[in-house]
Amino acid sequence: MEHKPVEKLRSVAEVHEFNQGFLSRHERLERWAEVLERQPKRRLRSLGEIEFVPKDKRPQLRSDESPITVAFEDPVLRAAGLKGDTLGDAMEFFELSEGASHRLLCSCMNGWSMEAGTTARKVHRIANPDHRLTLLTAAGLLTAAPAVLYLLS
Repeated sequence: MEHKPVEKLRSVAEVHEFNQGFLSRHERLERWAEVLERQPKRRLRSLGEIEFVPKDKRPQLRSDESPITVAFEDPVLRAAGLKGDTLGDAMEFFELSEGASHRLLCSCMNGWSMEAGTTARKVHRIANPDHRLTLLTAAGLLTAAPAVLYLLS
């Protein structure tokens, strides 16, 4: 087989380069939500009560028919680097915090089963955080600060 530079090949053919990890975090989360939205009434299972599992065992948590399983079924997400359908794989690939993964996948927040459409909306919110609440909280604290200082003096 003869090797040619990509520039030379492009002059005679359409060349597509594949880069591992080609999706941004936002794009990975949006793709996950899109996959969940394909069957919005599909019943999914939570990962149980995550907070009662020892921290070192949490990355191995998995459940058949979980939202993570749905993501792992998608060839695009697997090609982008999703390694498996465990909590640890999802947290690493989607860059989820402990809190976000808990709110999204724990039975104490969602019950033992959930609809894919509801989970998709939660994934959209993680992908597109609403900073208005943070701004309102900061504005409220700034507004209340002079009153608190007055009362303390």
